[in-house]
Amino acid sequence: MNKTVFSVQNLTKIYDMGEVQVHALRGVDMELYEGEMVVLLGPSGSGKSTLLNILGGLDTATDGIVSYRGKELTRATDQELTEYRRYHVGFVFQFYNLIPSLTAWENVAVVTEIADHPMAPEKALAMVDLSDRKDHFPSQLSGGEQQRVAIARAISKNPEVLLCDEPTGALDFKTGILVLEALDRVNRELGTATVIITHNADIAAMADRVISLRNGIIADVNVNEKKKPPSELRW
Repeated sequence: MNKTVFSVQNLTKIYDMGEVQVHALRGVDMELYEGEMVVLLGPSGSGKSTLLNILGGLDTATDGIVSYRGKELTRATDQELTEYRRYHVGFVFQFYNLIPSLTAWENVAVVTEIADHPMAPEKALAMVDLSDRKDHFPSQLSGGEQQRVAIARAISKNPEVLLCDEPTGALDFKTGILVLEALDRVNRELGTATVIITHNADIAAMADRVISLRNGIIADVNVNEKKKPPSELRW
């Protein structure tokens, strides 16, 4: 068994919305291992994004424990969480958040300047098959190409964990497959522990494990004995 990257115990998150309390997570227990690809599957409002944001240090828990390689994130200071996000975690969101005035290469290079052990921007772009588009600005790239630049940016700091929130949500099927192939390649070749949030059950077939969430709890966990390559997915 590979080493544990994340350990989550009795994780609870409650949002106070005026006089109403929203229970986003209700006692979640899970672990994530080195080199593993996990899909968090569930409908909107099931708690997927809240869980991902807490794993990534973008949000804090109301109760419970989240540990990263034995260090409790739930006890970390703001400064410690900032350093954790900067050096250990790569993020990919549904919308690409590229800087419009910078080329693809420059968008990636911005991150390498603040990383401890960065990958060369050109290598990161090659990982997502965009070497020939490195001098193009976001406005000159398709949606799928912009998302792959966002992946290159996320992996350029050589993170141990890659957290992806609906990375194909704004893309058509054909383009989405190219993005999933890029994520699959990163997971296989770099050994980056990868979590992909989706409401699309067909994407789950490419994961090592599928964790299904409903109403803030883990409803089911399935192991794929034989993973499908992204090129064989259909939806």
